[in-house]
Amino acid sequence: MSMQAKEQGFTLIELIVVITILGILAAFALPRFMNMQEDARIATLKGLAGSLQASSAMVHGKALARGVTTGTLAIGDGQTVTLVNGYPSAATVSNTIQDLNGFTVTTGNPATFAPVGVANRNNCQVRYTQATATLPPVIATISTNCN
Repeated sequence: MSMQAKEQGFTLIELIVVITILGILAAFALPRFMNMQEDARIATLKGLAGSLQASSAMVHGKALARGVTTGTLAIGDGQTVTLVNGYPSAATVSNTIQDLNGFTVTTGNPATFAPVGVANRNNCQVRYTQATATLPPVIATISTNCN
């Protein structure tokens, strides 16, 4: 006596219903994912701004300890910065950050740091304006549109 197993699969209607449900779920999930991407870029910018703040303060402390406010200062790992009023200049502040992968850096005063792949860099960046005789450096995060 032989027993035959009856094979069963999904019907075409069942497959269409499942694909439709997955499509509806994707329509709701995709916009939420896109917003998370912008939030991640903004968080990255804020992290970079904090790193710039900390590194410029550390360079300033080292400059004070050495009694210098102008010229160049060795900061380790073969890196040097040019000092302006005891703080890193805008042209060399990027030397104080160990890893800038994922950012486009534009030197000048201010120096700007923008995530790679952002449509409008002017609305999604960190700006480092070098110190003046009366003010420490200004580090501003601009994140009005980081798509």
